[in-house]
Amino acid sequence: MQSDDTIEKCRVDKWLFAARFFKTRSLAAEAIDRGRVTVNGQRIKPAKILVAGDILTIRIDNYQYDIEVLGLSNKRGSATVAQQLYRETEESKQQRELLAARLKAQPPPFHIKGRPTKRDRRVIERFIFNHDEF
Repeated sequence: MQSDDTIEKCRVDKWLFAARFFKTRSLAAEAIDRGRVTVNGQRIKPAKILVAGDILTIRIDNYQYDIEVLGLSNKRGSATVAQQLYRETEESKQQRELLAARLKAQPPPFHIKGRPTKRDRRVIERFIFNHDEF
């Protein structure tokens, strides 16, 4: 978590990168700028200094993480080291698991691959021309 020389302060964007919430520091800074990360309920800037005990709310896609900062780090380490930097609330874990189960239960999205075939184009043209007459 921390070496002998303890880190007393750390920027939020660097911490989010070190805690492995974002793949790059610039992605973390962008999420902060867009208001997807709050510290103690307040919108912040990427240069905001974190201290141990701060409560962060992080929204990534459909998921929301409510975490408490336990340790500070400016360097990205292994996943096990990153998990020691914070503690997620039980309510947050339950909400994420519930949302994941709901998303998994939905049918897969329907995607059309590539360009329409000649037959598909004829059906589309027939549909368009028949509806233009009204």
